[in-house]
Amino acid sequence: MADVICHEEEFIVASDAKLEEVADGVFAYLQLPGGWCLNNAGFVVGSEESETVLIDTAATEARARALRDTVVATAGRMPGVLVNTHHHGDHTFGNHLFTPHARVVAHPHCREEILRTGVDLPTIWPDVAWGDIAVTLPTTTYADRMTLHNGDGGGGGDGDIELIHPGVAHTVGDTVVWLPEQRVVFTGDLIFSGGTPFVFMGSVAGSLAAVWLLRGLGAETVVPGHGPVCGPEVYDTVERYLTWILRLAEQGREAGITPRELALEADLGEFAGLGEPERLVMNLHRAYAELEGLPDGTPLPLPDALADVIACNGGAPPVCHA
Repeated sequence: MADVICHEEEFIVASDAKLEEVADGVFAYLQLPGGWCLNNAGFVVGSEESETVLIDTAATEARARALRDTVVATAGRMPGVLVNTHHHGDHTFGNHLFTPHARVVAHPHCREEILRTGVDLPTIWPDVAWGDIAVTLPTTTYADRMTLHNGDGGGGGDGDIELIHPGVAHTVGDTVVWLPEQRVVFTGDLIFSGGTPFVFMGSVAGSLAAVWLLRGLGAETVVPGHGPVCGPEVYDTVERYLTWILRLAEQGREAGITPRELALEADLGEFAGLGEPERLVMNLHRAYAELEGLPDGTPLPLPDALADVIACNGGAPPVCHA
């Protein structure tokens, strides 16, 4: 693990991550290019009277420690609040390195899913150097919306931080982190910038609704769960992809073919350039489930879906970049 090694006008580089100040006192911690398990985090630094608010952690101990070092070097203190945008391990496995100093905030379904799935990613990618990772549950939960009144305007990152549950979308327990004064939104994995959306554990239709919610916020800067910082134009790509998935699934079911067969013959078209295209078959599993009337977020057999991913990926498992 490397310490912070250089300071530039716009970025601070820590390990192989890049820190970008997207507004006064608002930082995006980017692990690029953002493939499987290579997520983004972020934090908000205000006046001395306010708490530093961290948004998500990282998949491995080394990456979470690099994130912690960067937060402390930049803010001068540990975060007092940690928001988990959803339960996946690349966003939560490092929670324990920030507690008990920080209270962990999330949607109740995020807490439930962390408890249900445990430390699951090492079973999929056993060769990754995960280090010391642990299940650390949120201690504060909210239902639909919650506002963190953080600071009195005396520091760059001071101001309200709104937490919004969009409904079942990427997962059952997603949280959007919206900074209305700075016009910055942290989307979690509702948005992938340059990557293929992933809705296997949530809902295709619900993810479309989440995109519409995000549009309505009016953010000028979008920090996605994976990939580079972007503007609201990213919503258009995600919306077109999700709409295409629904149409493709309808055609596949009418033809009586499986998600695997459909994915193998599908023409990705404009989406061929997105990273992690193998997610297509998992997204089709979810779309088929929705068309069959299963409730959004109903757990689907992961081993079957992963076997289909390997088949559609030329016999190779997806690559974990953590």
